[in-house]
Amino acid sequence: MQYHLNGFKSGNPAVEIATDTVSDAPNVVDVLIVGCGPAGLTLAAQFAAFPEIKTMITDKKNGPLQVGQADGIACRSVEMFEAFGFADKVLKESYWVNEVGFWRPNPDGTGLHRADRIQDVEDDLSEMPHVILNQARVHDFYLENMRNSARRLVPEYSRELVALTKTDDPEHPVTATFKCLDDNDRIETIHARYAVGCDGARSVVRKSMGHQLKGEAARQLWGVMDVLAVTDFPDIRLKAAIQSADSGSILIIPREGGYMVRMYIELDELHGDERAADRNVTSEMLIAKAQSILAPYTLDVKEVAWWSAYEIGQRVCDAFDDVAPAARGTQIPRIFIAGDACHTHSPKAGQGMNVSMADTFNLGWKLAAVLRGQAKPALLDTYSNERQAKAKELIEFDKDMARLFSAKPKNATEAAQFQSYFKKHGRYTAGVEARYDPSLVSGADAHQALAKGFTIGTRFHSAPVVRLGDAKPMQLGHTLKADGRWRLIAFAPASDEGQKGVGIAKLCEYTANSLIPRFTPKGEDIDSVFDLRAVFQTSHREMKLEALPLLLLPRKGKYGLIDYEKAFCPDLTRGPDVFDLRGIDRIKGALLVVRPDQFVAQLLPLDAFGDITDFFEKFLLPAQEIGAR
Repeated sequence: MQYHLNGFKSGNPAVEIATDTVSDAPNVVDVLIVGCGPAGLTLAAQFAAFPEIKTMITDKKNGPLQVGQADGIACRSVEMFEAFGFADKVLKESYWVNEVGFWRPNPDGTGLHRADRIQDVEDDLSEMPHVILNQARVHDFYLENMRNSARRLVPEYSRELVALTKTDDPEHPVTATFKCLDDNDRIETIHARYAVGCDGARSVVRKSMGHQLKGEAARQLWGVMDVLAVTDFPDIRLKAAIQSADSGSILIIPREGGYMVRMYIELDELHGDERAADRNVTSEMLIAKAQSILAPYTLDVKEVAWWSAYEIGQRVCDAFDDVAPAARGTQIPRIFIAGDACHTHSPKAGQGMNVSMADTFNLGWKLAAVLRGQAKPALLDTYSNERQAKAKELIEFDKDMARLFSAKPKNATEAAQFQSYFKKHGRYTAGVEARYDPSLVSGADAHQALAKGFTIGTRFHSAPVVRLGDAKPMQLGHTLKADGRWRLIAFAPASDEGQKGVGIAKLCEYTANSLIPRFTPKGEDIDSVFDLRAVFQTSHREMKLEALPLLLLPRKGKYGLIDYEKAFCPDLTRGPDVFDLRGIDRIKGALLVVRPDQFVAQLLPLDAFGDITDFFEKFLLPAQEIGAR
């Protein structure tokens, strides 16, 4: 964490100096976010990093979430939390999913036995674990970030969205009408440049756009409960998938705190027009069903902290913004939807909260870049294109997962299919399998051989390094913060230690003299748009920091202080170094262009200066044009 750049300030460094908002028009905003779920708060936390963007986030509820339904946090989401600065808090409180047990009936069809026990996340899939934590705590961490921001952003609760329309106003074309539930249903009107609906499966924003969730229900009823219980089932503190002979299936997910357990319990199929509410499910029914599935093991439930019954369904919208297909490229998107507002699925794959947050982590930096005048509005089209494709993949995965979990295996071979499927798709459930197709902000793979482990279109796969300036062992990916900046990560060729006239020095010269002046406004810090970092092959004890190019020791802030955190070396104490781990060409080196959402946008030779400029000119505005929104 870096601070004191513009002068010493005592107290909590996470609390920024407050921005003067007295002159702000109360009902006019840059971005209106409807919904304080994981998607909405991820988006709000991103905008909170930019005090020049006026953001309003609303929710129908009368206050913050107290008990959440979602609890599974994929490795990729914890990586994202690191970018927001609260991964350590999540890791401290959460249950870590280390192994998974698979239970099936004995060969004679009676009882249960453990068929296998496997590692949950494969080695080097991520530096972060798969964890379980109440959704409400994740909300708390986002809300704390927002409160600590320069704008002191807090949600407007008890606001029910009544209508959302577009007008001809060139500046604030979105008009939202709210009913203030805490003020005698007083009507409030908000005018916004952009609006984002994160308001759930019954989204008012989606309906205002004329979109529908399309798909079908699997007609399978499931129950879920969080319980404090006494049992002799030996894997109660492991994630466990249990398929009984005749009573159905259970997925056990241990909860944080060491005692509570969540159980997803298979109930009966629904028939005709029957809905989940028609079955009049009770917590007592769920307990009895769980006891039947776990037999001969016993389950004595002492307390039910929360429970629900639901029908499995997989649905997705055709688009995630308000632009019709025929108007794409000629009309600027003004209204977006994210999370459950545009895709729904079963909870057992543990993807709901994770994919929702990934939606708005994708949208946030793009919308911020356009609002700040850094990028052309065409950038906004890539949100719907990228995330709708990922939602479709999720729906297909969820269908297979739900079908296999509910299957009634006839023999051991069929019973092993679910276990095999789980192993095969571990990368997907960890959230690291997403790959965006080539687009305005995702390049072609002509130079993929330079770094085979950094696949273009996928998230940046971190690796251990040592920071040169202070010899700190760390993860390279933890330098990628949620601050809207593009990262240029240069991997040096052999024998390149930053000396003049070779790869890294030439790249620094081009970046400082051409790329940065072209796209960075005057008066801003030199790394405010492009954050160049270099990884050398030489041990940190043999490198000469004073010989680095000036761009790797940039002067910043009002005092011109030197930033010593731009250069890194291999961590030779913890196994293979980053060059071996990620298949980086040691002779030629490589340049990674990493998006503000931590996805690899381009991979190029270190001297491909023309290609770098061409890539950014497609969507960034030259510095002299910055200002129009």
